Amino acid sequence: MNQVPIETIAEAFSRTAEKYDSFAQDHPHLTRMRDKVYSHVMRHVPQGTRILELNAGTGTDAVQLAQRGYYVHATDIAPGMLNRLQEKVDRLGMQDRVTMEARSFLSLTGVQGAPFDAVFSDLGGLNCVPDLTPVIRQLPQILKPGGTITWVLMPHICLWEIAEVFRGNASLAFRRFSHSRVRANLEGLHFDVFYFSPKQVIEWFGKEFELLALEGLSVMTPTAESKNFAKWHPRLYRALSWLDDKLAPHWPWNGWGDFYMLTVKLRG
Repeated sequence: MNQVPIETIAEAFSRTAEKYDSFAQDHPHLTRMRDKVYSHVMRHVPQGTRILELNAGTGTDAVQLAQRGYYVHATDIAPGMLNRLQEKVDRLGMQDRVTMEARSFLSLTGVQGAPFDAVFSDLGGLNCVPDLTPVIRQLPQILKPGGTITWVLMPHICLWEIAEVFRGNASLAFRRFSHSRVRANLEGLHFDVFYFSPKQVIEWFGKEFELLALEGLSVMTPTAESKNFAKWHPRLYRALSWLDDKLAPHWPWNGWGDFYMLTVKLRG
């Protein structure tokens, strides 16, 4: 089976741009997840520096990082996503903090504003290619020496999904264990999703990069798709969140979860 053209993925996400923002509204769990990502970034990237964001989507992260003191150049290939991003920037008057460009993460040569202090990608935006080395090879040309990369990726092990086996949903419970592609359907268009272990990604980065941090994201709490669990079961959710915070930075939990946060540094 041939890999789906990147244009198909762009069209799928363009079609869902409005729904993407609507789903994020009144979603306390997703808000918690994003806040943990921003806290992770702020521990490793000094405020006031310039970040290149890959797969920026509708600009939620770009705006939030800008409000936290960063300058963000947001890139994406989905026109519908970029239109929503532009609306947010215009509405909030953040043109001096957030710029944007239609660009694939597979073609970063010539990206506007390079070199950057950091490169960032959130919530599995990079999990739509089978191998991240084509992206990694470009980073030394667009990143300052000593600059950082923070990627939020989807791992093989997600305890919340594995628990679906007890509800008879084996296909969901074990889908991430596939080391090949997993077919996804978004707005009637089909494309492939791939899951990466932290060990695999660290090996792809190689000796030119130094690992700074690895932390699980939503290890014990639900997946990002679960919009109502935190509202319907607040006491249980608080308990799971407390446990999640305790376990997420430590092995083996730091490579498990709905996602994990990986930060490396380009050796100067």
